[in-house]
Amino acid sequence: MTATRGTVRLSIIIPAKNEGAVIGDVVSSVRAVYEDAEILVVDDGSTDDTAKLAKESGARVVSHPVSLGNGAAIKSGARAAGGDIFVMMDGDGQHKAEDIPSLIAKLDGGYDMAIGARDSGSHAGIGRLAANGLYNVFASMISGHRVLDLTSGFRAVRAELFKKFLYLLPNGFSYPTTITMAFLRSGYPVTFMPIKAEKRTGTSHIRPIRDGVRFLAIIFKIATLYAPLKVFLPISGLFFVSGLSYYAYTYFTMGRFTNMSMLILSASVIIFLIGLISEQITALTFTRS
Repeated sequence: MTATRGTVRLSIIIPAKNEGAVIGDVVSSVRAVYEDAEILVVDDGSTDDTAKLAKESGARVVSHPVSLGNGAAIKSGARAAGGDIFVMMDGDGQHKAEDIPSLIAKLDGGYDMAIGARDSGSHAGIGRLAANGLYNVFASMISGHRVLDLTSGFRAVRAELFKKFLYLLPNGFSYPTTITMAFLRSGYPVTFMPIKAEKRTGTSHIRPIRDGVRFLAIIFKIATLYAPLKVFLPISGLFFVSGLSYYAYTYFTMGRFTNMSMLILSASVIIFLIGLISEQITALTFTRS
């Protein structure tokens, strides 16, 4: 199968760090499906022969002298790639090249991003599954769209749109979270396609506690960046109800309106106004040209 469909050229970006045991097979599997595709392996400071094996398998290699992170590797690949459509997939053997045509077919159907949504059996443990489920629920609430797999690293996207958001992407593993929410907030259609991810080869570079805390921080950042009023409004409402409740208590017990009631009610108004201003700034930032 060729990567050239009309005038559309396909670039497949594969971030890899110490994936020498499997990177050759990953590149070869992609080449078997798309013989003319531009395959970019971004070697993120590997200490093994990842770069050498990727080149020998037919990939173009972009190398970081030191490890900068998964998101940084994706950004380097996007800057170096020349395709009109980008496909991002992991270099550890989890993602199947055979699923790429189905993702691209979603773009042909009018979507701007298609994401491979892993089934419940594709997560490395109950903890990862539960955490990802929490992220999906929160992202769905914030975005107003059903998000099936916020953290999936397997996706196809229109290159021109993806490059618009490079400045927003963090250097770590939370880049899928950020780019997904950026597309949804900007009004670009996003869809999810169920996939079965294989068990990764080698050791995962994700640390559950460290990266879990980072993901929670990213979730809060996303909430305040992409839909601030959905965060500030409930907090403002909580303060408002608390202020009224305390006022009712002091009125019936002491017959007066206290300074504490005034402070809490004032805080609710200030928080609401902060959220309203933040919402207007966000709307201006993500106005689709």
